[in-house]
Amino acid sequence: MLRAVGDMAFAFAYSTVLIEIQDTLKSSPPENKTMKKANTIGMSTETTLYLPCSCLGYTAFGDHAPGNFLTGFGFYEPFWLVDLANVFIVVHLVGAYQVLAQPVFSVVEAWLYSLSPESNLITEEYPVNIGRRKVSLSLLRLVWRTLFVVMATVLAMALPFFNDILALLGAIRFWPMTVYFPVEMYIAQKKIKRASKSWVGLQILNFVC
Repeated sequence: MLRAVGDMAFAFAYSTVLIEIQDTLKSSPPENKTMKKANTIGMSTETTLYLPCSCLGYTAFGDHAPGNFLTGFGFYEPFWLVDLANVFIVVHLVGAYQVLAQPVFSVVEAWLYSLSPESNLITEEYPVNIGRRKVSLSLLRLVWRTLFVVMATVLAMALPFFNDILALLGAIRFWPMTVYFPVEMYIAQKKIKRASKSWVGLQILNFVC
């Protein structure tokens, strides 16, 4: 049951990068309106897909539900359906990885820049032409992000119980990032007085969740 709770929490881990995404949006239309619409569509779609799968899977198999529904039961046919599902998983993970890893990249790169702001390796960017498009190449980003991906991949391959680790991480990060910080920011923004009815109610919400 604890693993199921962790899996559900990990499914909604986008809250950790919500502010990061909003910060990169253009100001017309306003970011809050764009994010509200995107959140409504995203959460509705995710809940529609995840909730029936998790509820029906747990109802049918209980604690014996495998981490990988595609191959966990020993069935590999029809092959085209399993292959198509794996392709969708790869596309999903490649896109999600770029978004979810951005806060980690930003923190480490900002820390390295503060340590050595005059280093050419850290601050210098080189223009590179890719067809008709010109992009800037940073050696720091190239080396650090490549090493991060390699280390994460090796770690995932080395741990046979990686799905359980993901569930644990999802459960750990769910409460502070999805419940505690948004509630505390709301209290600070609305200037809710300590020990008032609203403050007590929000703190109870923090504790219960």
